Amino acid sequence: MALTRDFKETVQARVKRDAAFRKALLREAIESFLSGDVETGKAVLRDFINATVGFTKLGQAMHRSPKSLMRMLGPTGNPHAKNLFEMVAFLQRHERVRFKVQSSSAAA
Repeated sequence: MALTRDFKETVQARVKRDAAFRKALLREAIESFLSGDVETGKAVLRDFINATVGFTKLGQAMHRSPKSLMRMLGPTGNPHAKNLFEMVAFLQRHERVRFKVQSSSAAA
């Protein structure tokens, strides 16, 4: 389902004013990847980048074309783990947050 411009603008406005929401959005993207929901992870990460650093700044930091990074996170994109982890590492530094993976027991 495609998002409307109003919805995207609402998310971007909230990201700009609410640090906790920004952190939660980045966490959601990472958790989606870790749970195997790559499509959701790419979409949420793409929205997070658009609302925060932008693909131009991210491309400069990663020494990659912004268009290439956008394609990586697009609906048909297939980012390599190295690129994805480099991207997440930069975003964590930029947000001054560090996520750690912790195991938990699955509910029976």
